[in-house]
Amino acid sequence: MADAVLDAKGLNCPLPILRAKKALKDVPSGGTLEVLSTDPGSVADFGAFCKTTGNTLVETGEAGGVYRFLIRHTA
Repeated sequence: MADAVLDAKGLNCPLPILRAKKALKDVPSGGTLEVLSTDPGSVADFGAFCKTTGNTLVETGEAGGVYRFLIRHTA
């Protein structure tokens, strides 16, 4: 279970990334943030986001048009 969940469904780029960046500030180092998004572009966006910020993209998935990202806060 994630430490925090961000529901970004219905939002388009760049809002899911911006909201995730803000939400990660409240997640302790080593904790996880689960992000739910309906924007297909978020798949590439979250991979790039984690690579540039140093956070870890633990897992991704898609079900019924909802993309799920689990990010470990490593900052």
